[in-house]
Amino acid sequence: MHKLGIAITGSGSAVPETSLANEALTELVETSDEWITTRTGIRQRRVASPTESLSLLAAKAGRQAIAQAGITPEDVDLILLATSTPDDLFGSACQIQAELGATKAVAFDLTAACSGFVFGLVTAAQYIRTGVYQNVLLIGADILSRWVDWQDRRTCVLFGDGAGAVILQANESDRLLGFTLKSDGSQNHYLNLAYQAAAKELIPGVNISQGKYHPITMNGKEVYRFAVQKVPEVIDKTLFQANLTIDQIDWLVLHQANQRILDAVAQRLNIPNDKVISNLANYGNTSAASIPIALDEAVRQGKIKPNDTIAVSGFGAGLTWGAAIFQWGR
Repeated sequence: MHKLGIAITGSGSAVPETSLANEALTELVETSDEWITTRTGIRQRRVASPTESLSLLAAKAGRQAIAQAGITPEDVDLILLATSTPDDLFGSACQIQAELGATKAVAFDLTAACSGFVFGLVTAAQYIRTGVYQNVLLIGADILSRWVDWQDRRTCVLFGDGAGAVILQANESDRLLGFTLKSDGSQNHYLNLAYQAAAKELIPGVNISQGKYHPITMNGKEVYRFAVQKVPEVIDKTLFQANLTIDQIDWLVLHQANQRILDAVAQRLNIPNDKVISNLANYGNTSAASIPIALDEAVRQGKIKPNDTIAVSGFGAGLTWGAAIFQWGR
């Protein structure tokens, strides 16, 4: 008989070597450490060097999660890579599979921007609950420095690079207590990494488009408004589904976009600040990687302990947002 519950049994994370402090950004754009810190809470971020690939960062995080879960790469049935910045537009999950030696695993990419980890968590859970796979490696990884306009002071101060991972395993008891996922494409234009095409005539009467991706553009005010309204709503909905109250949550791990958003969401939910995990001061917004990096750090610092109840919520481009509540460990 297949075990159809889910446990999250291991975590890992990896960030590039190079750190870029706020002071260094003043050489690129007109800004100041004080301006960035007071508005975002970010003090520094990591940026990948030309030799650091997304696949290698993701594999490093994956290796740690596999080790912590006490399994081997050969035990992994599925590798899900949540990313918006693959090394290869056809997908990078298979490169990670090869890098890890996870010969049995099927691997594919999933794109939901900053909500990618939460969307990936729920996707992985479906494979386990249907009895198809027992061990799933979920990685959230992004190298946004490749796609930032380093002359745009509204966006270049926000983003950083990194990878985080968890192992989900089939388990007797189900530790994933609830989830809610949402999308609203009518607000898509507020946050984009868009393809911009130039028309090209192949032969007379046959036109195609060829072009490239343009850097990230964002309407910060609208994205802030969206997050502060929708995230508490979606967490409330998930609490109701899980039959829990907010005071039964031990830790709130939000997508690490902006300290002001974290504070506003905590305030609306009436959750004390000491239950809110925040590490964006050191890493900035790492998109799909932000929740698993924060989770892994808190686990390794001994903050998050087995059986702790954790609420996670991601939000971002799409626009997409979602929440999940789970208990840590078996």
